[in-house]
Amino acid sequence: MTLDVLPGRTGGAAENMASDFLLLQRYPRAGAARYRHYGWRSPAFTFGYSQKISYVRDQLPAGETFDLCRRPTGGGLVDHRDDWTYALVIPRGHPLEEARATQSYRAIHEALAGAFDGAGVAVALKPVAEPAAGAEPGGPAGVCFERAEIFDVVHARTGAKIAGGAQKRNKRGLLFQGSIWRPAAGGDAVDWDRLGGEFVTRLAAALGADASVAPWPELEEDEAEGLMEKYASPEWMEFR
Repeated sequence: MTLDVLPGRTGGAAENMASDFLLLQRYPRAGAARYRHYGWRSPAFTFGYSQKISYVRDQLPAGETFDLCRRPTGGGLVDHRDDWTYALVIPRGHPLEEARATQSYRAIHEALAGAFDGAGVAVALKPVAEPAAGAEPGGPAGVCFERAEIFDVVHARTGAKIAGGAQKRNKRGLLFQGSIWRPAAGGDAVDWDRLGGEFVTRLAAALGADASVAPWPELEEDEAEGLMEKYASPEWMEFR
């Protein structure tokens, strides 16, 4: 297997969410895993597929301008204003794609924790689940970086949550969308380019794959634009 490492891109919230989903649905290389690290064109928040928009709006900072988009994956509200964001797609039939969600989550975060150790940041994985205090009533996890879930990456000394993620499985494979909160990890004191390279190396090892730089795939332009319009639409944003 190959882990295709795609070029970095910067986009708006709807564009980034649409691109991640299309990498799951329409990626042209069968049997290849794919990875990308990307940025945000403007301040942005994303929230989980199952979250209620009324809850999300109550958590957002007042009086500020930002992009907002519902993700195709689950999880809680994520602040992307100072994070390091990535997406990983594992094709159908791979052992990690077929594993339980907690197992795939743990394996990806173990690779990330190893990369942090290599960068000199002491981290650990959250070992146990805790009651969801402060989470959305009657719903999924609330605000991502307010508390750590099981197998999230946390600071070894302070216990502060550094990295979390959310997953979606369908007939094409597994999409994992991950976010690292830079301030909790040390901010500009971390060599993020080095960390990103080490993360790719460890991800490839976890997948039993060879990492290879790959060009951005030629996705169908009309479909990409249509999906981006969907993710930007009030109907998508407010259907829950």
